[in-house]
Amino acid sequence: MVRLLGIDPGLRFTGWGVIDVEGNRLRHVENGVIATNSADSVPDRLKVLHENLTLLIDRLAPSEAAVEETYVNRNGTATLKLGYARGVALLAPALAGLDVAEYGALSVKKSVVGTGSADKDQVEMMVRRLLPGVKVLRADASDALAVAICHAHHRASARHIAAGVRMA
Repeated sequence: MVRLLGIDPGLRFTGWGVIDVEGNRLRHVENGVIATNSADSVPDRLKVLHENLTLLIDRLAPSEAAVEETYVNRNGTATLKLGYARGVALLAPALAGLDVAEYGALSVKKSVVGTGSADKDQVEMMVRRLLPGVKVLRADASDALAVAICHAHHRASARHIAAGVRMA
């Protein structure tokens, strides 16, 4: 069994989700959102993200982590701030000694829903289907669980390829 941490980074809300993977079976462990106060300075908000991610990693003891890649939008300042949060999301598990994978939104959607053009509602519906009984309060947490599911699928494929097993 391997425990995976998925992270959907954001400066205001960073979603996180933890799943256990045994063979091709997925089991929900826990999920949530780290919220920062937009009235605080960016360094203080990044500190809150780092401290909370570190506490989660210590408490839930994942073996690996996966982080959603940043998309570029029209607002350069917002993109830059998202990049700061993503840097913390990559750094915290790396400092804890975890291997950290990165996946683009299209790859996450394709792994979970089957198409890269899926919307947030479709992703959340499939997360609930793949992880029965999961209770997700925010889309950020659902997206983080989707990142963890994507990593579970990709790491299984990578193991088969490394072992010389051809995927159909």
